[in-house]
Amino acid sequence: MDEIVKAAMAKWPNVPHCYGWLALDARGVWRMRDERAQALSLPGDPIRNATLLSFINRNYLCDVSGNWYFQNGPQKVYVDLLATPYIAQLLPDKSWRLHTGGTMSQVKQVWMLDDGNIICKTENYLCQIDDRDLSLLIEDCRENQQALSDTRLLEFMDMSDNKATACRIQISIQGQQLTLEKSSLEALMREENYCSRPRSTT
Repeated sequence: MDEIVKAAMAKWPNVPHCYGWLALDARGVWRMRDERAQALSLPGDPIRNATLLSFINRNYLCDVSGNWYFQNGPQKVYVDLLATPYIAQLLPDKSWRLHTGGTMSQVKQVWMLDDGNIICKTENYLCQIDDRDLSLLIEDCRENQQALSDTRLLEFMDMSDNKATACRIQISIQGQQLTLEKSSLEALMREENYCSRPRSTT
């Protein structure tokens, strides 16, 4: 967190929180949601100012209740999450960069959702893979040391989570082979006690 932010929090400790105005989409784009966007359930306008984006990324945090927010000076601006709290994108050198600019830490578990999106769990957070990079990951999937066919992939996507546990599909991430599991975004977020849509309780 920026020192100037800490100073502002100490000087103005009781500034009301902000809800519904900031969102993170499934490709790691920060979006500003004005009253019209909120009323019509629109995604909101992408934030493109480099200085503002850097400020948000440096001061992006999670509270004890699993609500993600941007500490904007003395004010907490809570974030609506369209996917997971972090989105990872594949770089040309095969490393994974988070939407905040950091490097994705070591992946411990990986799941495919019914819609084909892939979510990773690291030691510290859940992270969804940018859908534009999925094809590169899927190409390297193996089952019984054989390349995964499109038909088999679709079968796996249609399987229940329990049935999928019998499969041994291997996916390569960060140079390590991990077993691809099945789950839902809602279940994974719930297990981590993350809130996708923080709102005031008062």
